[in-house]
Amino acid sequence: MSDSYKVIGMTCGGCAKSVTNAILDAAPGATVDVNLDEKSVAVDGADQATVQQAVEDAGFEFVGAA
Repeated sequence: MSDSYKVIGMTCGGCAKSVTNAILDAAPGATVDVNLDEKSVAVDGADQATVQQAVEDAGFEFVGAA
């Protein structure tokens, strides 16, 4: 089961790739699905703290549960 989080600042495919790669670097084996329209990311296989740190390290604003 995946958890969804709001992420501010994602505007393009490059942003989505940056967020995805940051999360996968922090949690290898996780499943990541970015939705640019909803400015959200669904993650399975990583806890919220890990996702938040990865998103913020990638330069985006982590808002919390979507």
